[in-house]
Amino acid sequence: MFDNLTDRLSSSLKKIKGQGRLTESNIKDTLREVRMALLEADVALPVVTDFIERIREGALGQTVQTSLSPGQALIKLVQAELVKVMGEANEELNLKAVPPAIILMAGLQGAGKTTTVAKLGRFLQEKHKKKVGVVSVDIYRPAAIKQLQTLADDLSLTFFDSHSSQNPVDIANEAIDAAKKKFLDVLIVDTAGRLHIDEEMMSEIKALHAAINPVETLFVVDSMTGQDAANTAKAFNDALALTGVVLTKADGDARGGAALSIRHITGKPIKFIGVGEKTDALEPFYPDRVASRILGMGDVLGLIEEIEQKVDKAKAEKLARKLQKGKSFDLEDLREQLMQMQSMGGVGALLDRLPGMNEVPKEMKDKVNDKDLARQVAVINSMTMQERRYPDLIKGNRKKRIAEGCGQQLQDVNRILKQHKMMEKMMKRFKKGNMANMVRGLKSNMRGMRM
Repeated sequence: MFDNLTDRLSSSLKKIKGQGRLTESNIKDTLREVRMALLEADVALPVVTDFIERIREGALGQTVQTSLSPGQALIKLVQAELVKVMGEANEELNLKAVPPAIILMAGLQGAGKTTTVAKLGRFLQEKHKKKVGVVSVDIYRPAAIKQLQTLADDLSLTFFDSHSSQNPVDIANEAIDAAKKKFLDVLIVDTAGRLHIDEEMMSEIKALHAAINPVETLFVVDSMTGQDAANTAKAFNDALALTGVVLTKADGDARGGAALSIRHITGKPIKFIGVGEKTDALEPFYPDRVASRILGMGDVLGLIEEIEQKVDKAKAEKLARKLQKGKSFDLEDLREQLMQMQSMGGVGALLDRLPGMNEVPKEMKDKVNDKDLARQVAVINSMTMQERRYPDLIKGNRKKRIAEGCGQQLQDVNRILKQHKMMEKMMKRFKKGNMANMVRGLKSNMRGMRM
């Protein structure tokens, strides 16, 4: 996420290191490069101009703390200004209303609005324990209604049916009445994609907004459209009085222009950010965490939350007890670890949150392939339970059978067996509680392992 911006800013800010103090002359070139990095990231020009001016004033007007080098002081300033530009803190949904609290979703066609409705429903259902209903008033695209129904059924959200022959206001009002009878907490209304220059379509959504009076009106926008996303959001806000923005497809956005432009141009907060195609890939937008990731500092807090939410604690405790009793780490245990990694978005998603990943050479990052996880799980699934528990049984003919059973090569089977051996050695060191031995083991294992 925002890889290009991270790389450019990191290389620009490195050049100030080694200076005795911050002066007009030694920050001039750095700020010019920061400016170019932001413009190349498709951040809106007014945002860039204000940002650079505030950095310059802050750098020359402050006394650098003795505990910080000039380079660190400038990075701290840049981080603080990135947070300001994106909105200081996460702004939660305001659901304080007589149930059902109505959330209206607006946006351009193709921005991922219908999928975001399902993601938001899942988020409110799982994280806030709300009873959620969804309805589509997109009478122009019957496939959108069917798509929302399929997603709602998969996530156990209450779906209210609609037809292209109905009026959007009538559909919404019927859904609200039905939601009240079912005692739902939240009703999310999905609308048709529209252009802000289409007067007829904008009149339709204005009438809908006035009729249902939502507590939240969220604009769903594709982050890869850069500063155009901010300009479109402003045009919608002028017509609809938005309460917030949902930024989609951020996992594919290497620039970050939309995230850095929207708050400044619209005055509206980014409330959520979509980081993948799966229905659990929606996160509250925390400006401080995103700023840290942009500067290559990672998001350790977000990583911890991800682990707490998605790692099966019961299985983790069971493995810990097993190792403490002196039992070995077998292939079934490795399979569980690989599947846990998959549930958290794969290796790439985890590495993206670790500090210092901008220092890792690009060719190394490119070797990270999350499809390998699925292949590794497939190899283990092709083994019998006895083979998983006693890996030493796996010799010649068994290896061939396993490879044929999962459609992989013999070297893939050998690779997973080698990986298991390394993990088993590491777990033995961990069991003995000797952290120094474990660190030494990790270093030696990493030399032999692919990323």
